[in-house]
Amino acid sequence: MPKVLVIGDVIDDIIVTPSGPIRIDTDTTSKIQSKPGGSGANFACWLASLGMETHFVGRVGRSDFERHSELLRNFGVTPHLQIDEETETGKIVILVEGNNRSFLTDRGANSKLDLGAIQDELFGDALYISGYSVFDQSVTSIQSLIARGKQHGIVMCDPGSAGYIADHSVTDFLNAITGVDVLVPSLSEGRVLSAEDRPEIIAAQLTSRASLVALTLGAEGVQLAWSDENLRVDAFNAEVVDPTGAGDAFAAKFLSELLAFSTPDQAALAANRFAAKAVTVNGGRPKIS
Repeated sequence: MPKVLVIGDVIDDIIVTPSGPIRIDTDTTSKIQSKPGGSGANFACWLASLGMETHFVGRVGRSDFERHSELLRNFGVTPHLQIDEETETGKIVILVEGNNRSFLTDRGANSKLDLGAIQDELFGDALYISGYSVFDQSVTSIQSLIARGKQHGIVMCDPGSAGYIADHSVTDFLNAITGVDVLVPSLSEGRVLSAEDRPEIIAAQLTSRASLVALTLGAEGVQLAWSDENLRVDAFNAEVVDPTGAGDAFAAKFLSELLAFSTPDQAALAANRFAAKAVTVNGGRPKIS
């Protein structure tokens, strides 16, 4: 069983699905749910659901340590949560409108994650770095983390947020993640990172930073680029209930297939199929069987 170390956010999600257009200064009937989330934590749960030995490092407020540790264990993830004595666990309000989502984010304790405290024995066949964690670290610290991961296996990074990349520094982000084996940006993230528009050009350009790029395009599938290859793998049709978990589910299945020695196009096909199932359930994590 492959061993994967996942580094990323732990978040309490508040998912809001309005019944119609939001009305200003009055009530809009909505469905509101509270769920555990965070891109890194969600990815870890999807990965564990595929049978991977999954270790997760994140940071939470003191009062949430036991709750989030237990929630992760329920999905088969081994948690290694750092405790923040001063800052609360991060929170996000997710506004779902059809296939579109808006995020109102308070990163909380996530912004103080201590990469230097990660023990060497946690590294295994792969290291996954959520892009959200990159924003709070120096280029040097992320490069050191990537080097540690590559000593043991492959390194994957999901940029996580076009908005955060734009708000911080595209150059710093690219310099920080240069050398990863696999990069899995969304189209919006790819556009910010490359200043290009066409998927095939974005994917090709980003291979200067990563050996393999899987640019996710939602209903249009995924654009792959590696070596001299550049190709599109189509998505699968699905009745969308909540798109929140699609990207993390795709990345988890894609990594698991690569660890099983699938070719990139084979891995993307399997990951597209898996992501199509993920959008049929509410929330960003798989159902617990």
